[in-house]
Amino acid sequence: MVIETLLISLGVFIAAFLFAPLGLGGGMIFVPLLHYGLGWDINGALFAVSLSLTAVVSWGSGLAHRKENHYDDEALRLGLRGALPGALLGVAIVVLIGEKIDLVFKISSIIMISWAIYKTAMKMRNEPDKAVQEKQPNASEVQPIPLQIGTGIGGILSSVLAVGAGVIYVPVMRTFAHLEPRKAIGTSLHFMMIVVPVAVVAHVLTLPSQMYSKLADEFILILIFMALTLLGSRSGAKYGMKYLSEEQLMKIFLGVIIVVALKYLTDLLGF
Repeated sequence: MVIETLLISLGVFIAAFLFAPLGLGGGMIFVPLLHYGLGWDINGALFAVSLSLTAVVSWGSGLAHRKENHYDDEALRLGLRGALPGALLGVAIVVLIGEKIDLVFKISSIIMISWAIYKTAMKMRNEPDKAVQEKQPNASEVQPIPLQIGTGIGGILSSVLAVGAGVIYVPVMRTFAHLEPRKAIGTSLHFMMIVVPVAVVAHVLTLPSQMYSKLADEFILILIFMALTLLGSRSGAKYGMKYLSEEQLMKIFLGVIIVVALKYLTDLLGF
């Protein structure tokens, strides 16, 4: 069990390092690591832990992006009007689903990631030339309603799937706020810095009493994981901003979510 825990700890650090520069919180990896690696059941307690790790990643990377001004205040302000209510609604959905959350979780994950793959691939394929954008200033106007609907869906999925929902926020920022990749990633992290802690508190407040003992038993391990995610996210964000181009970021983003989608699909099909 010691070796398995060390390997999972390494996986947590690597996930934070890789996901931080992509505008993702790492929940898509944290949940499988805890579920398959440590044998934790998919329930509200696991969601609270995964989201806590995601919150650490978002703050560690988000502050680094904020320092470099890689975020957009207007898109953040408008998007939070959808994301925050969505996160609370997501927690209510988890409570109502109850024991069926495992199946719903896996199916929803595949749908969410498939959408993100499609939107990201299409955006990369149809990326307009900068000169054309300068000639058409209206193309850069923020679309408030689609933006808020998109971030609302992201907030719901953040609570239901225990993820940061960067796979939703980044394409939404790119499509409806017309942000360039680094600002879309930074703004996605800013959403998580606010929305994910709200989701964590809501999950903890709605946990059945027996799940509190599970969290208490694993408290030291959870703190270790949180320290590793902070270290990984800070170093990953700095590395990504210094050495990775915007095109490389989007390609890595697309590659990571394709791998995660395949993992959930094979698990759902019982392979």
